[in-house]
Amino acid sequence: MPFSASPVPVDVLMHPGFIRPFREHHIDPTAITRHDFIETNGDNFAVTIPVMGYCTYKFLSLPAEQVPASYNWIMYLFLLCVFVSLTNQCHKWSHTYFGLPWYIKLLQDIHLVLPRRHHRIHHVSPHETYYCITTGWLNYPLEVIGFWPTLEVIIESLTGSKPRSDDLAWASKTS
Repeated sequence: MPFSASPVPVDVLMHPGFIRPFREHHIDPTAITRHDFIETNGDNFAVTIPVMGYCTYKFLSLPAEQVPASYNWIMYLFLLCVFVSLTNQCHKWSHTYFGLPWYIKLLQDIHLVLPRRHHRIHHVSPHETYYCITTGWLNYPLEVIGFWPTLEVIIESLTGSKPRSDDLAWASKTS
């Protein structure tokens, strides 16, 4: 199906239930800290289920002599799924100011998960920088090459929606 020249509404591209938490996050950044594990991570786990199913299928169906040829690729996909599954949890920890276990604080201090101080940069209005929410390692390099502004221009041209222009309206929407 070719792209049309007319803007496509965001609701057509992504279900509002999936988009809303991202949009509301700038209105109430600590809301994520009030979600349980399933609400925080459920969408990300759901996205990885088909890939994990593929990995399991490959390991169970390949003849033993063919497993080594696919092993690195399947392990890459598996580890990618692990990181995708836990991305929102790392993001939640970057908004949690009290009660984090010492080992999570240590992981933040050594920058293996997103530190609070690093993520704070994203939450300075107009929220247009430092989008990486697992470790934050790519934030600076992506800023240097102008990745996010370029991506926003592409998305705006395809959808007609200007980034962050209606965050307050989204916060009051109900399904």
